[in-house]
Amino acid sequence: MTDSLQRRDIKKVVIANRGEIAVRAIRTCKELGIKTVAVYSEADKDSLHVMLADEAICIGPPNPQESYLNIPNIISAAEITGADAVYPGYGFLSENPKFAEIVEANGLIFIGPSPQTLRLIGNKVKAKQIAKRAGVPTIPGSARRTTLEEALDIAYEIGYPVILKAAAGGGGRGMRVVYSEKELREKYPLARSEAKVSFGDDTVYIEKFLLNPKHIEVQILADMHGKVVPVGDRECSIQRRHQKVIEEAPSPSIDTPTREKLYEAAVKFAKAVNYQGAGTVEFLYDTQSGNFYFIEMNGRIQVEHPVTEMVTGIDLVKWQFLIAMGEKLDIPLYPQINGMALEMRINAEDPRTFTPAPGPVERLILPGGFGVRVDTHLYQGYKVPPFYDSLLAKFIVWAPNREELMNRALRVLDETVIEGTGLKTNIEFHKFILQTKEFREAKHHVKLLEELGY
Repeated sequence: MTDSLQRRDIKKVVIANRGEIAVRAIRTCKELGIKTVAVYSEADKDSLHVMLADEAICIGPPNPQESYLNIPNIISAAEITGADAVYPGYGFLSENPKFAEIVEANGLIFIGPSPQTLRLIGNKVKAKQIAKRAGVPTIPGSARRTTLEEALDIAYEIGYPVILKAAAGGGGRGMRVVYSEKELREKYPLARSEAKVSFGDDTVYIEKFLLNPKHIEVQILADMHGKVVPVGDRECSIQRRHQKVIEEAPSPSIDTPTREKLYEAAVKFAKAVNYQGAGTVEFLYDTQSGNFYFIEMNGRIQVEHPVTEMVTGIDLVKWQFLIAMGEKLDIPLYPQINGMALEMRINAEDPRTFTPAPGPVERLILPGGFGVRVDTHLYQGYKVPPFYDSLLAKFIVWAPNREELMNRALRVLDETVIEGTGLKTNIEFHKFILQTKEFREAKHHVKLLEELGY
C-alpha cells in the first residue's frame, strides 16, 4: 500500500457480536464519534450492549446459527440502519473470510484483515507453509495434508510423541496426542473423522509434540501503508483443555534476546500474509531448548488484549478502527512496556465440574482500585443466558512487579461478589491457580492444570 490511500470515514458501525467485547467496542466508538448499531438475539434483548448502543436490531432467535452467525441478517441490519462498517470482535464470524467478503461486497468496511488474509491464516497447514517460507521457526512435522503412511514416516523421523491436528481446527479442538506407532494407527482415522464433523474438513497434519512448553504470543498492529508494529507479548500458558484461563503481559519466562527474536518472527509472518489491523501471532516456547515455534495467527482482537493495553497505554480497539479508516500508525516500532499486567477470565461455570452454570445476577460487587480494570457486560438484575460462551467478565490488574501483581489479583478476587440462583463462577479456581508454587515462580506451562488434576 502507498500513501496515496484515501481516508475512509466510518460514521456508523454494526457491532456484530455480544457480551463484553460488544460493550468494549461501543465505548471506543463513542470516543471516536462513531454511531453504533447493536445486533442481538432474542435472548440478549436486555443485554448491556443493547442499552449502550445508539440503535439496536434483533437478528434472530437465541440459537447462534440463527442470529450471531446469520450473515444475511447482520448485513440487513447494516442496510436498514445505514451503517457503513461492521466490527466483528472475537469468536462468531470474526475470522470467517466469507463473512468479510460479503461485508465488502455490500459496500461496507470490514474492521479486520482482508478476506484473502483470513483465508491464508485460517488454514493451519497453509499458515505453517507461509511461516517456513518467511523464515519463521515452525515445529518439525508435516506442512500439508498427511496420509496415514506419511504420518507414520514423519513420526519415525521426528520421534514420538507427536500430535495430530485438524488443519481447519481451533480453540484446542481436533487435536490428538500420540505416543507410539500402534496408537498413531488407531488415532489417525479418528482424528480425520473428528475434523470432518467439527470443521467440515478432514485434513489433518502431524507435528512433534513438545513436552510442557509455554504458550507465548505477540500482539501486532499493521496499517495499510506497510508498517507493522509488535505491541508487546503475552504469556498464556495457564490453560485448561487448550482453553486459556489466565494471561500475562509481558511474559515472565523469556529474556530480552528471545523476546526480540519473537517480535522479529511475528512481524515477518504478518508481512508475509499482508496483514492489516490488530492480530496475534502465537508461538510455543520450549524451555528445555530455548527455541520457539510458530503455531498460528489469529486475525482478530484477542480476549486477552487488555493486558497489552495496560502495559503499553495503547488502545488496540481504537487502532482497529483507525487502521480500517486508512490512518497511519503513529506509535513507536517498539512501544515502551511499563510494569506487568494479568487477566483472569471469570466464567459462569461450576468450579467442581466446569460445566456452564448460568442464571440471574441477584447480587453483584465488582472489584476496583488502583491498577484494576474490569471488562464486563454484567449488571445487577441481568440474567446470564445459557446459549453462549460462559465468559462473564475479565479482571485485569496492573502492578510494577510480579509479586505486587499476584497480591493485587488475589485482592481483586476476594472483594468480588457475583451471586444468583443457579449462577456459579470460577473465582475460587483462579485463587487456587494464583497460589500455586509453579505459577508464582513463573514455572508454569500449558500442561500444569492437567498435572494438577484439572
